[in-house]
Amino acid sequence: MDWGTELWDQFEVIERHTQWGLDLLDRYVKFVKERTEVEQAYAKQLRNLVKKYLPKRPAKDDPESKFSQQQSFLQILQEVNDFAGQRELVAENLSVHVCLELAKYSQEMKQERKMHFQEGRRAQQQLESGFKQLENSKRKFERDCREAEKAAQNAERLDQDINATKADVEKAKQQAHLRSHMAEESKNEYAAQLQRFNRDQAHFYFSQMPQIFDKLQDMDERRATHLGAGYGLLSEAELQVLPIITKCLEGMKVAAAAVDSKNDSQVLIELHKSGFARPGDVEFEDFSQPMNRAPSDSSLGTPSDGRPELRGPARSRAKRWPFGKKNKTVVTEDFSHLPPEQQRKRLQQQLEERNRELQKEVDQREALKKMKDVYEKTPQMGDPASLEPQIAETLNNIERLKLEVQKYEAWLAEAESRVLSNRGDSLSRHTRPPDPPASAPPDSSSSSNSGSQENKESSEEPPLEEGQDTPIYTEFDEDFEEESASPIGHCVAIYQFEGSSEGTISMAEGEDLSLMEEDKGDGWTRVRRKQGGEGYVPTSYLRVTLN
Repeated sequence: MDWGTELWDQFEVIERHTQWGLDLLDRYVKFVKERTEVEQAYAKQLRNLVKKYLPKRPAKDDPESKFSQQQSFLQILQEVNDFAGQRELVAENLSVHVCLELAKYSQEMKQERKMHFQEGRRAQQQLESGFKQLENSKRKFERDCREAEKAAQNAERLDQDINATKADVEKAKQQAHLRSHMAEESKNEYAAQLQRFNRDQAHFYFSQMPQIFDKLQDMDERRATHLGAGYGLLSEAELQVLPIITKCLEGMKVAAAAVDSKNDSQVLIELHKSGFARPGDVEFEDFSQPMNRAPSDSSLGTPSDGRPELRGPARSRAKRWPFGKKNKTVVTEDFSHLPPEQQRKRLQQQLEERNRELQKEVDQREALKKMKDVYEKTPQMGDPASLEPQIAETLNNIERLKLEVQKYEAWLAEAESRVLSNRGDSLSRHTRPPDPPASAPPDSSSSSNSGSQENKESSEEPPLEEGQDTPIYTEFDEDFEEESASPIGHCVAIYQFEGSSEGTISMAEGEDLSLMEEDKGDGWTRVRRKQGGEGYVPTSYLRVTLN
């Protein structure tokens, strides 16, 4: 069934329907355009949200970036940012493949529809013009017939009138004959015009207009098909980005699962443990004895001016509470203002940076020397003397960096010794496994511990009179947790080690040892010898097997 056959007399209906179809196409284009604006605004808001919550400092300068919680949050922000990019891609695809293409197609359809209806109206005007000509010829034929009849009646009347002259009668007969001839010509013209109109009318209704209506039907069906495809593109644009959006959502799930509370606790310890030894017991000061007794490091003395003087542990009493408010400290080049463990880490970082710079300068010097050799062999390539200032500059930099490396190595060795000393003091003050073997090397006596601790405090901390009431603790040290009595693994000494520092233990190459505590990140592992005795040895000297 087609429009040309079934709707041959519904020209206005077809005209309204095709206009409605084009209006629907334009409405859909407008809808998709506003949809793209929504997607673009959504993506922009998501990107602004991500930008708002991104850290202001670079990751290398932000200690919080070491925590899995922060890393997972940054990963989620990245996934949301990628999700926003997919929304922008949806908006772009809709704008290009729907809005632009359908808008262009709508203009083409409007031109085609206009052309078809102009053709139909021309055919209609031609048919109406033929009908008017038919009506004119018909009226002319009717008029000529009446005139011929009048002329015949007038001639017959004059012929019967005896008073009429012969000339009048002949003139009347000639007029009647002329009118009759004109009527006959009008009749023939009317018949020809009628035949022509019927032919044109049949062509109009059975051929010309059906073809135009069929073209309009084809145009409208193509428009509907194209519009249906545009409807599909709305969902296709979503389906194209759905796999990536799914990956973004899966990435968020992975980031959520990557939060490791235990590891974050370990990271916090590594970032902030001080390496200081925990304070020993406060000694009893007997004030019941006469005040003129000899002053000691653990009691109150009476100086010559009569004022009591703080001595010994009393001087560092303000430093015992680890949660006290910190005073502002002066930053020093050797990081001595930091706790021992943090000082060691910062010195290691500085030493690694200086070594990298030194290697870079050495490589640059080698490259300049090779270039100088090339210039000497091929003078046209350049003047060898022009490289002398650069070579001299690299030599100066190398010497300067070597001195800095030596300086930081010395500071690092001193800091590591300090850390080991503090660890040994801490180990000696806390619970040991019951009944250690008699052959275990002694850690240190209480007197030496107290003496070294007092000396360390007096040498490293300024006196109270200078206003430097800086607590020696920043965080709890994980190394001072109560030790377990049973081994957690087995290890074999790869190299010989002489434990000369406090808290360390000697071992022979190939010796079997019991693993008592894993490396906490400082390069030392606590072991127990089969012959008896526990202490720390370098982790790199061991081959470890956990239980």
